Amino acid sequence: MTRFLILALSLNLFSGGQKEDFGYQLAEAAYKLTRQEVVYDPSYFNIDYPMGDVPANKGVCTDVVIRAYRSLGIDLQELVHQDMSANFPIYPKNWNLSKPDPNIDHRRVPNLMCFFNRFAESLPASKQSRDYRPGDIVCWNLGGGILHIGIVSAYFNSDHRPLIVHNIGAGQELEDMLFDYQIIGHYRYQPSA
Repeated sequence: MTRFLILALSLNLFSGGQKEDFGYQLAEAAYKLTRQEVVYDPSYFNIDYPMGDVPANKGVCTDVVIRAYRSLGIDLQELVHQDMSANFPIYPKNWNLSKPDPNIDHRRVPNLMCFFNRFAESLPASKQSRDYRPGDIVCWNLGGGILHIGIVSAYFNSDHRPLIVHNIGAGQELEDMLFDYQIIGHYRYQPSA
């Protein structure tokens, strides 16, 4: 973290001064993941359903999002699988599957983007730091057909640009990279009770 200055979230700036704000809770859940040692591993795993997870010391960018939501009692594995089972034709066909697979579907950025486009508040892919709140989900195009996803944290650099919790190959980390790649998705997702 020596590359940037971490500034704690001013609650009044983003969440109306309420620590109970869902976005803040999600951001904090994501930040806690950075304390765990995780090796980037995109392998296919057979996992339980629902509430299945790859081994705790492994993961990719989508696993950061899945684990942060799961720590708040929201199982994206189950939600994505249910929606894909009911609406399979509208989901991406990048993997030539003939039916949903609860082991991997929720771990693919295009599928999460489709799900969030359907059920989350979809926000502009702005170049303004102030448009990103703690707990927002951001998707990027890294080039070469590679997509990436992360969560806006409750921490900022010295220019008040929010830091991102993600796994881009070095494990689950907090990094100043919001505008490093082309933003192709910006979502705010809080399922109804």
